[in-house]
Amino acid sequence: MAILIIGGSGFLGTELVRQAVVAGHTTVATYATRPGSSRDVEWHSLDLRDPESIEAVVAEVSPRVVINASSGRADWSVTAEGPVRLAVAAAKSGSRLIHVSSDAVFSGASVHYDESCLPDPVTPYGAAKAAAETGILPMHPDAVVARTSLIIGDGQSVHERAVHELAAGARAGVLFTDDIRCPVHVADLASALLELATGDASGIHHLGGYEALSRHELGILIARRDGLDASQLPTGLRAESALPGALDIRLDSRATQRTLRTTLRGGRQFLTPAA
Repeated sequence: MAILIIGGSGFLGTELVRQAVVAGHTTVATYATRPGSSRDVEWHSLDLRDPESIEAVVAEVSPRVVINASSGRADWSVTAEGPVRLAVAAAKSGSRLIHVSSDAVFSGASVHYDESCLPDPVTPYGAAKAAAETGILPMHPDAVVARTSLIIGDGQSVHERAVHELAAGARAGVLFTDDIRCPVHVADLASALLELATGDASGIHHLGGYEALSRHELGILIARRDGLDASQLPTGLRAESALPGALDIRLDSRATQRTLRTTLRGGRQFLTPAA
């Protein structure tokens, strides 16, 4: 099966590329600034702000599935409008579309969120992600919108790097004890996305880990796994900071988990070294 991975050189995209190649899929990936390191795929430069570029790449590759793992942060043209342009191109080519969204589409007012909950973002990034969701499904009704949470790896995620820098005193800041999410391992997330891509799923799906953890609890687990002094990690309250954003967002992924072979592990499970 031919798969086109948008944002294939990013953290999640790199793992998607790896797993797709191992599974024997014909894999093509895109990048915004520089290609990834995998030599087993064909790389295309792609600007999600350019509709003609998007259509040209999708038409040339003619993929069975497009997985959008790109990250444009709060850039509205990339994060909000780009995925809609991609949905139009995928629908035109007859390709399935899997779009990776975020728990940032929620305010945290309800704490627990399943797939039926409507977005109510409180940050520019969350608003851009919510706008993408709203635009994609009318343009490509068979598309999958997969919301996820903090993505953790084996030392390579931004969250893990931040913990190392904080523990070493090389970075200013704190780990909030009241900022709660449902972190997921990048390998679990990539596997689940590929399952959705190769099946017949559509609509909204949640792909968060099954355990809710604060940023500080997550940091302690990372520090212990990596042999760092967890007592050196500074703590604080997001509610007392000037940083915008939701406090407590817990993705309820149980409905999607029941349809998957992949287990979306909790943070304590994938960050605790095996005995």
